Amino acid sequence: MASRDEQLTALVDRLDDEQRAAVTAEPGPVAILAGAGTGKTRTVTHRIAWRVVRGDLLGQHVTAVTFTARAAGEMRDRLRQLGVTGVNARTFHSAALRQLRYFGAKRFGGAIPDLMDSTVKFVSIAAARAGVDTNRPKNLDLAAEIEWAASSLIGPDRYVAAVESMGRDSPMKPIEVAKVYAAYEEAKERAHVMDFSDVIAHTADLIENDAAVADRIRGQYRFFVVDEYQDVTPLQQRLLDAWLGERDDITVVGDASQTVYSFTGATSDYLLDFTRRWPEARLIRLERDYRSTPEIVGLANKVISKASGKEAAARLELVGQRESGPEVTGDAYSDEAEEADMVARQCARLVREGTPPGEIAVLYRTNAQSQMYEECMAEYGIPTVVKGAGRFFARPEIRQAMVALRSALNTDVASLPLLEAVEQALEATGWRRGSVPSGGAQREQYEAIMALVRLAEQFSEGDLSTFCQELNRRASEQHAPQVDGVTLASLHAAKGLEWDTVFLVGLADGTLPTTFARSDAAKEEERRLLYVGVTRARLRLHLSFALLRQGGVRERRLCRFLRDADVSGFPRSVTPKNEGSESKVARKRPITVVCSGCEKPLTAARDRKLGHCEDCPSTMDEELHERLTQWRLETARRSGKPAFTIFTDVTLTAIAERSPASNEELSEIYGIGKYKLDRFAEAVLFLVNGGSVAEAVELPDDS
Repeated sequence: MASRDEQLTALVDRLDDEQRAAVTAEPGPVAILAGAGTGKTRTVTHRIAWRVVRGDLLGQHVTAVTFTARAAGEMRDRLRQLGVTGVNARTFHSAALRQLRYFGAKRFGGAIPDLMDSTVKFVSIAAARAGVDTNRPKNLDLAAEIEWAASSLIGPDRYVAAVESMGRDSPMKPIEVAKVYAAYEEAKERAHVMDFSDVIAHTADLIENDAAVADRIRGQYRFFVVDEYQDVTPLQQRLLDAWLGERDDITVVGDASQTVYSFTGATSDYLLDFTRRWPEARLIRLERDYRSTPEIVGLANKVISKASGKEAAARLELVGQRESGPEVTGDAYSDEAEEADMVARQCARLVREGTPPGEIAVLYRTNAQSQMYEECMAEYGIPTVVKGAGRFFARPEIRQAMVALRSALNTDVASLPLLEAVEQALEATGWRRGSVPSGGAQREQYEAIMALVRLAEQFSEGDLSTFCQELNRRASEQHAPQVDGVTLASLHAAKGLEWDTVFLVGLADGTLPTTFARSDAAKEEERRLLYVGVTRARLRLHLSFALLRQGGVRERRLCRFLRDADVSGFPRSVTPKNEGSESKVARKRPITVVCSGCEKPLTAARDRKLGHCEDCPSTMDEELHERLTQWRLETARRSGKPAFTIFTDVTLTAIAERSPASNEELSEIYGIGKYKLDRFAEAVLFLVNGGSVAEAVELPDDS
């Protein structure tokens, strides 16, 4: 076994100078300003391991706080690889809830309040009791606003004055929000329930007001590490202060340029003021970017170099450490439908050329943009993973797979080598390695189960029983394995993740920055959000926007944060048409599609695909449409895929209206690409020419 000195040397042997300084800093306050891709998690875990190996403390004495269960799970995994166990690596909410459940019974005179299952439901009840007229969208907004207020340590009695002094846009009249907020607090107390903000508040209150509890917790946890410190809320800082007491053994890690959660109450103030609070604190800057190519790093620096406001004072200048790669490219499409279709085509090409789908991401500003990309990816047979669309371990096929694995523990399968045991157990669910469906929902289910198999491939210790225990641990912590599908995610959901290839889409003013970003501070947060998106890419980055919004008629302009970025495919500068020479984007007109009946311009995707507006009569061959519909249904049944992944309803209508006579004419129908032509052109043209459904479904395709 290696000596302690040998272990310490090994911990820092492969670190750069700045990382080594952060890892080996003496106990006490340490602030690590870590830019994107600079090895933040590596540095933090090695610092914890350094302190434990050196003998300062045991793993059980460390609390490492992250902001997602995935990040906490990754931290625990890395610490285990370094030989350190027992570290309390959790989210703020998870750590607080654990302490509240252990110590809180006395505080509440019995059982602690239950966690409510729906904040919106209680807000709805509170609004009714307060006499405030709402609907579901308003209740959602009210729930978010109440969460912001609670996280900002603003109670119902202070709400009106607080939002007025801050100039904050309230979802309703401030006095009405305050009434609902007060009624919401009363409703929770009557029902003996709590929300996530209460978990933190109750735990902080318990430590602040019960000396015995404070002594127990502070005696157990002596060294604190806080990740993503730029996104801490005042409520979370209150809990952190309660944990610390009068001590100062704390390491914080953050990047002010990635402050993007102010709408939840998060603030970079605590990171920016860290050395003022602790003048003796060690401040270390990590600026060597090991993630992205110099081309991507260069764009990221350009985007953030124009930042203003308090966060700009702590801006980091990233220095790319990788070899040069492809240039960052951009494109302006005619409308959002064309943008989604072209991005999906490029993803399909990358997958055909060997890029794993899991190494590709399409990132957008709002979740509402997801649906169009989901549909286009399905049209090209590309599996997708939508971040924020549901938890991995809650998927029906994953629940079924875990039941099958547990059931196999009582059979001879359990005695087989782990990977063989896992694959054989999963065959009970109908899954077979290599039997890959061609796309759609079945492909997504296959890839989800395949993620468990890949996890088994990486799991070097133990047998099937141990592996099942590992899955149970991951399920309880929501530490999901990587699913091999193209990731579709909002920029907020993408934070902390990275991919080889990233498509940043919808980069038009009005979408990014959103029209709701009215103040200078809000616009600067939108800039930081773009910066987060750019820095998610390792090798390839493609930017795009649509000149027309879906169903819109007014031409849009490129995102203001990119106008001077000199991205290939975008203009060097974008000037409004009445302010000088016409720009490249202005010259690239939307493809004009006019109605075949009234000749009015068509803007809606449905109308453009059909070639006429809703007011003009259809020329559809009803009998052909019926045969196409029956063929699609039978083809979907045989392939085990949803019918819309064969052709959408609108596409079937367009085919029945135009009766294409060749592959070329079929390809002119909006949204039908090479993938669809290769697979279904023969059958479709056979039906157009009067062929029967029974014969059409027997025709071969390339699936």
